[in-house]
Amino acid sequence: MHKIGLIDYGMGNIHSVTKSLESLGEEIILINNFNQAKTCKAIILPGVGAFDPAMINLINTDLINDLKNWINSGKSFLGICLGLQLLFESSDEGKVQGLGILKGKIQKIPNVVNQRIPHMGWCQLLPTKSNTLLEHEELNNWVYFVHSYHAIPDDDDIIAAKVNYGSEKLTAMIEDDNLLACQFHPEKSGKTGEKLLRRWLSSIQ
Repeated sequence: MHKIGLIDYGMGNIHSVTKSLESLGEEIILINNFNQAKTCKAIILPGVGAFDPAMINLINTDLINDLKNWINSGKSFLGICLGLQLLFESSDEGKVQGLGILKGKIQKIPNVVNQRIPHMGWCQLLPTKSNTLLEHEELNNWVYFVHSYHAIPDDDDIIAAKVNYGSEKLTAMIEDDNLLACQFHPEKSGKTGEKLLRRWLSSIQ
């Protein structure tokens, strides 16, 4: 069992992430002050909603510098949905600068014939490289998405998986050393999401 810190900044799907991880035997600590993270082995940044309000909440809770220090120190980190997007420098959704931990930007999902925005529902992950979560073929499976914006990293090498959206392929997962982030919701993705979370938890030092 690990102690996992869950950033509580008023924009996260706290309940569903907590229940999912507790069902896997993990202890969850809600973090609104990084003194609470001293005994944690990993930090999760969840998120649902809009980019600007989320960044403003992080600024107002004075969590940004500590969060950056955590990631830059090599400690385990997982971003979920909006928690992935906030890692980048900027978003077309708003005017507030992102965390800038990853180089790149967030753009509106392109209009594609016969496809709806938001991109919502179950889709198959398309791994782009061997990585911590998708190292076995059986995990090339369906996960749950709900988003209207997608990440465009400056460095394509950090993209661990994509997802088909009509004729387009969108970033579905990022892996950069100790940093892992999912555009989809693993906590809402059934058995596949459970396997993904188990593999991430097993990688925590």
